[in-house]
Parts: sequence; C-alpha cells; structure tokens
Amino acid sequence: MATIDRKYIVVGGGVAGGYAAREFVKLGLQPGELTIFSKEAAAPYERPALSKAYMFPEAAARLPGFHVCVGSGGERQLPDWYAEKGIELKLESEIVKADLENKTLTTDKGDVYSYGTLVIATGSTFLNLADFKTAGADAKGIYYLREVHEADKLVDAIKANKGGEAVVVGGGYIGLELAACLTINKIKVTMVFPDPCFMPRLFTPELASFYEGYYENKGVNIIKGTSVTAFEKDDNGHVSKVILKDGRTLDSTLVVVGVGAKPLLGPFKGLLEEEKGGIKVDASFKTSDPNVYAVGDIATFPMKMYGDTRRVEHVDHARKSAMQAVQAIKAAEKGEVVDEYDYLPFFYSRSFDLSWQFYGDNVGETVHWGREAGTPDSKFGAYWVKDNRVMGAFLEGGSPDENKLIAKVAREQPSVNSTQDLVSAGLGFASKV
Repeated sequence: MATIDRKYIVVGGGVAGGYAAREFVKLGLQPGELTIFSKEAAAPYERPALSKAYMFPEAAARLPGFHVCVGSGGERQLPDWYAEKGIELKLESEIVKADLENKTLTTDKGDVYSYGTLVIATGSTFLNLADFKTAGADAKGIYYLREVHEADKLVDAIKANKGGEAVVVGGGYIGLELAACLTINKIKVTMVFPDPCFMPRLFTPELASFYEGYYENKGVNIIKGTSVTAFEKDDNGHVSKVILKDGRTLDSTLVVVGVGAKPLLGPFKGLLEEEKGGIKVDASFKTSDPNVYAVGDIATFPMKMYGDTRRVEHVDHARKSAMQAVQAIKAAEKGEVVDEYDYLPFFYSRSFDLSWQFYGDNVGETVHWGREAGTPDSKFGAYWVKDNRVMGAFLEGGSPDENKLIAKVAREQPSVNSTQDLVSAGLGFASKV
C-alpha cells in the first residue's frame, strides 16, 4: 500500500488537537499539509462540558454547540471548518503502530502515513475499576465519563432513573461535578471515596468542609474513608449492590465512577524519553525525537515558575501547550525560536450554584479568608504562603475580573509581612497587587 505523505500530523482529536489545528491555520497552513487522527466520531470539542452542562435536565449542552475553540472565546470549529482549511480530519481512526525512525504511522485501517513533524495529543483516559481487579466491575449500569458517546449513555441512564438512587465513586473533579448533575436530575446520590475529604490534593480541610456541607444540604450522602471492593449483579448482569471495604452495602442500579485518569501513550510508549508517567518534552514541547512534539495531558514539561518538571491534566494546559508547540514548529522552520513555555497552573470547577478557581501552587501555609460556613452566596478564598510569598490563590464565587486578580497574585507571588494581613484583607489584598 502506498504511503500517504503529510507535512504535519496530529495524533489525537481532543481539545489539544483542535487548538493545534487552529494555530496551524493562524500561522499559515496550506491545504493538504495537515492530517488529524481521532478515535472519536466527533470533531474536537471542549471536553469539560460533558461533566457540566451536558447532564443538565433543561437547556443541556449538545454538539455542535461546544466544538473547539469556544471554550476560550474563539471561533467554533465545526467539522466543515477542517475541510474548508484543507485539513484532513480522520475520525474513528486510531494509530496502532509508530515507526519514528522512518517517520511513519500505521492506522487501524492499515493506512500508512509519513510525516515531517508529528504532534502527539492523545490525552488521558479514565481509570477503570477493572484495572484494580474490583469484583463485578464489568456489570451493566456502571458508567465512566471521558468522551461524548459515554456522556450519551449516562444521559440515557439518568433519564431512566429519575427519582431513583445512584452511587458516585470518587470525590474529585468528576465525582463532584457528576454528583451535582445527578442531584439536579432528582436522583438521590451517595458519594463514596477513600480520602478524608473532597479533593484532598487541592482542598484544605477547611475548604472541603464548606463544599461537603453544601452537598449534604442538597441531599447528597457522603461516605468518606472507605472504598468500593466489589459490585453485585442481578440475573441480567446489571449492578444491584455496591460493597464497601468497611462492610457496608449500598443498593444501587446506577453507579458513576470518577477515580482518576492515566495518560494515553499508546503506540508511542517506550519510543520516546519518559518522565513522571508522561513523555518528556522541552519548553517548546519537543520530545527526545526532534521531529516529534507531545502536548497536553501526556507531556511532562519544564514548569518555569517553580523550577521543576510536571505533567498537568487540565483543559487550560491542553489548549496552551498545543498552541506553544505549533508556534515552536513554525518558528523553527524559519530558523527562529519562541519564548519558553511559562505556564501558570490553573484549575476550576462549577457545580450547583458554586464556582471556584485556583491559580498557582498550593504549597506552604494556607491562609483562609471570608465568611463563616453556611452563607454560600458570599465570597471566600484562601492564599498559600511560602517563605513570606503568596504562591497560590483560591476564590469561590468570584467575578471574571476578581478571578483575574487572584491569577495575578499567583503569577507575581507578592511578599507578605503577616498572614493575619491576608485574613483581614481577603480579596482586597489581590486588588492591590
């Protein structure tokens, strides 16, 4: 079979793939130069919508409404957009073999493509309880969420279980957001997770206490400090019970699991230098192979702000790293270089009437400011202070302008004389930076 030649190939049709396409076009892509491979059936879309508005009982988000790049205020790239720009978008197509020495890729259909420059943007996927050999994890009625076809299945299950009960396994982003969506859909939710509180990698006990109380007031039952050890099935192979490590048993025919993610290195595993579970890249996202770049969830990159290397699973980084890589690729063609990637860590979530944002690094002493628990309509937040400098900032209920203020604090890392000053000043401290 003849090899199909392309100047650029992007493997992965998620957020990073879509933003890479936009950047190529912006910087002068010619028709026929770029092919994007995606194992999904839909053109690149803004994945965060799936655990938020996609599950709403009314005015739910649906494609084509959230194709990239609407998540950052850009043009919506419908499937026709790629054809109009001369980009070959190969949907439901996976790369199963990579020959980096000869610069070729083989698809699951048997097609062989050659490339000049390759961008790997395969992202990550959910951890399946079957990975942990949890008994009964193959039962019907257990749902995971990463792609739109999985969201459609969960939507159907929600409609079929109105007024019923569900178990959400996990107390992180996906668990919290989907527990809220299920509750809004009038489903009684029990959350189960082994950690001592919601989102312990970011939330302090004080922050977690507020969110846990808020969820409980919405009717969510929270079981902390234990894990799921098995599922029981009925005669049709459908989940009927959830067995916990502490001996408790929960009756449920609907289970949603969100216990973390893992990078999808696929056929590139072992072909490139790796670090911290991902593909090691430089500040332009170039890998150990000069013709190959890796972006988004799979990339372990230099974190300039903190002088270390990190792998970040977040949509904001997926967008920005893809743009950085394409800018570096196009600059190198002209014998130029781009500024090194200087990323400010950013995380956010929305559920019920809540909306928080966090910027920076949650290291050092935590300083909480704002209202006492129980008044969810007022703003509150926290600063993280190390060596008398503010390293991170968290804000619940902030306006767009207020969120920009805490981002500026995390970026500039201002010095503080007294943590008590932060308590009394609250958001006012950020406004003076």
